[in-house]
Amino acid sequence: MSDLYEADFLLWSERQADLLRRIAAGERVNDQVDWENVVEEIESVGRSELRACTSLLQKALEHLLKVEAWPASREVPTWRSEAISFRQQAADAFTPSMRQHIDMDRLYRRALRTLPETIDGQVRLPLPETCDMTLDQLLAEEP
Repeated sequence: MSDLYEADFLLWSERQADLLRRIAAGERVNDQVDWENVVEEIESVGRSELRACTSLLQKALEHLLKVEAWPASREVPTWRSEAISFRQQAADAFTPSMRQHIDMDRLYRRALRTLPETIDGQVRLPLPETCDMTLDQLLAEEP
């Protein structure tokens, strides 16, 4: 079964899903399931969902920081709009168990590192060294 996993992941996943449905229906096909890879893929899905949510949170922070660092830029309305969109998408992707894995200080530091030194020829204004926003605030409907 591992050969199929390597050769044709889609077909492998379809077969594994079918086997799991058959097990759920009471059939005794446990010995046909590629358990090692099924377990790995389930764990991978969770990690992927967490990465997607943290990526959206970081993007939201980046855009909020741009607004703060370049308040006179003509791009401010766009950055605000995009920050709202990223926050909404993150809120939709967020699940309670993610809370223990999301490090706001780390996300904030990463967002800071992505900012350029200048935009439209303007040097950025000083920004706080630490994040002054909580996860709940970032995920909130209203900014």
